[in-house]
Amino acid sequence: MEGTVTWLIMLGRFGRLLFSLAIIGIGVETLICSYVSSHSLGPHYQVVPVIPWLPAIPSLAYLVGAILVLCGAGLLFQRTLVVSSITLGALMLLCGLAFDVPRHFDLMSAPWRTNVLEPIAIGSLAWLAPGLGGIPRWLHRASRYLLAFALIVFGIGHFQVLTFIASLVPVWIPWHWFWTVFFGVAFISAGVSFAAGFLQRWAALGVGLMFALWTVTIHVPAVLSFFRNPGAPQAPDKWSDVFIVVALWGGSWALARDLRDRRDLSLGQIRIGPNQTIQPTAGLAKSTFDL
Repeated sequence: MEGTVTWLIMLGRFGRLLFSLAIIGIGVETLICSYVSSHSLGPHYQVVPVIPWLPAIPSLAYLVGAILVLCGAGLLFQRTLVVSSITLGALMLLCGLAFDVPRHFDLMSAPWRTNVLEPIAIGSLAWLAPGLGGIPRWLHRASRYLLAFALIVFGIGHFQVLTFIASLVPVWIPWHWFWTVFFGVAFISAGVSFAAGFLQRWAALGVGLMFALWTVTIHVPAVLSFFRNPGAPQAPDKWSDVFIVVALWGGSWALARDLRDRRDLSLGQIRIGPNQTIQPTAGLAKSTFDL
């Protein structure tokens, strides 16, 4: 049991580190794109091309970018974790609702999934980062339900555009359609798990693993391909994809140490494995989870 607890703590630390670095990357890219958008991006860029897809207003983008960098750095330290996570979650949710929902009304459209649900999913992961004892219980529950909703819609989207998503799978990986269907089902299953409060730790581990695989097989190679072509223009969307996927990867794994099944919550126990539980203590929460 001690080995399992240690493994979960190390995985949680690694996940939080990835999540923090991804948020810092999103903030830095927002600052860079806000500067470029006021000079030479062109009129076709109506928004800053990085989550949370702000209007191309440099002053607003500078402010949001700076907040993202500060929140990402604050997530690295236990003392500023709660403030940073609540601020980041609120920022992502408000930006998604204020700037993206009015532009995309169709719930099941690709822009709605990308422009609205990705900020909401990242914001929910930010709110869940401090654990159940770090934020109000109602916010923890609402974050779980928002994350579950986003994952279920992501999964349904796989079946709506099955051919397109299958085409994104690298050619050296066989069974493109199989993996597209498999990950769609996995998304929906994970969303149901979070909503029902059942097998949440396994859902977080599985979702994080999915995003990790997509990071190294799809998104990072797409960015590196620009460096193999001297003089090729850099696409902000490609960098955004990397930061978004890494944030969803790290944020999911950061939850694995804290998530418990509903029956364990009622008993005040942390379930580590089959027939293995430990009683949570304030000392454990403050000492072993520090980065």
